[in-house]
Amino acid sequence: MMDLSIIIVNYNVKEFLLNLLDSLHKAVSKFENEIIVVDNASDDGSVELVKSRFPQVKLIANKTNVGFGAANNQALEIASGKYLVLINPDTIVKEDTFTKLIDFMGSTPDAGMVGCKVLNPDGTLQLACRRSFPGPWTSFTKITGLSKIFPNSKLFAKYNLTYLNEDETYEVDAISGSFMMMTCEVYQKTKGFDPQFFMYGEDLDLCYRTQKEGYKVYYVHTTEIIHYKGESTKRSSIDETKVFYDAMHLFVRKHFSSFFIVELILRAAIFFRRFVAFSNLYRLVILAIILDMVVGTISFLFAEEIYSNERWEGFPEIFKPAVYFVPAFIQIIISSLMNSYRKDGFSVLRSSLSLIVGLMVITSMTFFLKQYAFSRAVVLIAFGFMLLGFSLWRIIAKTIFKIGLSANERKNRTLIVGTNQKALTLTKKLKSSLTSIHHIIGLVGSSSKDIGEVIDNFSVIGSLENIKKVIQENRIDKVIFSSDELTFNQMFSVVSKCQGMNVEFVVAGSEMDYLVGKSSITMLEDIPL
Repeated sequence: MMDLSIIIVNYNVKEFLLNLLDSLHKAVSKFENEIIVVDNASDDGSVELVKSRFPQVKLIANKTNVGFGAANNQALEIASGKYLVLINPDTIVKEDTFTKLIDFMGSTPDAGMVGCKVLNPDGTLQLACRRSFPGPWTSFTKITGLSKIFPNSKLFAKYNLTYLNEDETYEVDAISGSFMMMTCEVYQKTKGFDPQFFMYGEDLDLCYRTQKEGYKVYYVHTTEIIHYKGESTKRSSIDETKVFYDAMHLFVRKHFSSFFIVELILRAAIFFRRFVAFSNLYRLVILAIILDMVVGTISFLFAEEIYSNERWEGFPEIFKPAVYFVPAFIQIIISSLMNSYRKDGFSVLRSSLSLIVGLMVITSMTFFLKQYAFSRAVVLIAFGFMLLGFSLWRIIAKTIFKIGLSANERKNRTLIVGTNQKALTLTKKLKSSLTSIHHIIGLVGSSSKDIGEVIDNFSVIGSLENIKKVIQENRIDKVIFSSDELTFNQMFSVVSKCQGMNVEFVVAGSEMDYLVGKSSITMLEDIPL
């Protein structure tokens, strides 16, 4: 029996998968191991990439997307390791991750399953890496947001255990499905994942059944991974919010209660949570509509006051607000039909074109609704105000508050961590790109003795020891690691040190042919020079 079997289920995230396989190569070298990749019918060339660049990897290529749990079960059936690791493709591991977890399991006889600290790309803790089971009360506090409002309360924050110290090791109900290590005995007794859970919830269910078999589940803080959460879901048509809360509901129904009142409360809470999630996803659209409605209504009010403040004498008071509201509402409808409201940004040009169409429509309506219509002069004045107001708030939002900027419009103040030839080649390519979103501030060396050097016209402005200070002083937005020059332990150390600084950390592949970050993936061969 070999030491370690690592199982990865992939769906349309080949660049992340490539990055993970590179990090695994450094982390598993001291163990007799096997890596099994199950591809769930990706159409991005993932299968071809694994075959060509990692021929030693055992590959299962599904013809359809069978779901996360079922795909893991396919690999678990053929895995032969003493320890089985289930890991998401959009993760990166440290060189010591498996060593520390295997040592822990070896010294903790009752441990059947362990998970490590899971970090977001900005260095903050990913809350799902240690959880309680979502019983009726725990589910309710999670779905309604009470756990977020009272994160330090044992009563309300039980689901994500935010009242516990993240830098301690302890037994938990459940760990994250993005990284789970278990013994082969646990798999033999639990038979893997329940395929009823297509995506989400299957990790909770497996943890629950593991404990039913007499084993314990532990959160181990001494090592960590980075998880670029939700990348597979972003590239599918799956309604992530619906699937997540439906999975939570299925778990409660399966293991706790199917009483009508519990079902009713959970369904109501799920509906509320989906509404909140929808509102959050489209918050820019909602903001734009509200602002345009206010500007439009005030514009017609001012225009009427300027041109003819006696126009509506004798008009019923109760209907007067509608006089100014209705044309603004018509303009909102026209703007919506012309796709002026997008969840990813604000366009002054598109808004202006919508106003031109709106002007023609509302002016035409004055011929058919003469009793209630504004004069065409008022309409022209109002649309002049609207053009000014709509454009002004969009320009302010973009230039001052940086709201609604697309990736190509946003220049990131960028640090390159690395000074070898590959790092310099990467830096030159990013700087010379016609469409670059990177403003290269400088290089960071591995040692303080490099500070002050100028290499190929790029200044070394810091080292790994003082990188936090460099980020603060230079208002850095993005840090790019050269994985060819740095160990993953060094990268993780920087990420942990800088958590909460609102900086995105990006990893350049070992061949400098791609960049992997939270907000985007860039294939460097596609960058125009």
